[in-house]
Amino acid sequence: MIRKHGPAFKKAVIELGKCPLCRGRAVTMGTFYELPCDHCNASGWVVAATGEALPLDELVTQLSMRLQAATRQIEQLKKPRATGPEALHQDGNRLGAGGTNYTGD
Repeated sequence: MIRKHGPAFKKAVIELGKCPLCRGRAVTMGTFYELPCDHCNASGWVVAATGEALPLDELVTQLSMRLQAATRQIEQLKKPRATGPEALHQDGNRLGAGGTNYTGD
């Protein structure tokens, strides 16, 4: 048994899935108009493993973590990458003396 005191050093990422009731739309159709989905706290997201709604404070944290990861991925895709022969000269391969770039020229 592992004893643990205090909060974790890193926040655990919870795998989220679409709400089965509203299908990720955050609203359900009432008789005449759309109503906030009670099953997922009107977020459209639930815990993927159990299908339960997250408490609002945890939901905000998990969605923020997902947004930050998506933003990092978008920024990586925006960076132009060299292709062809110039790619060897742009990225450091640490094969040269002292861990410098070696191109074989």
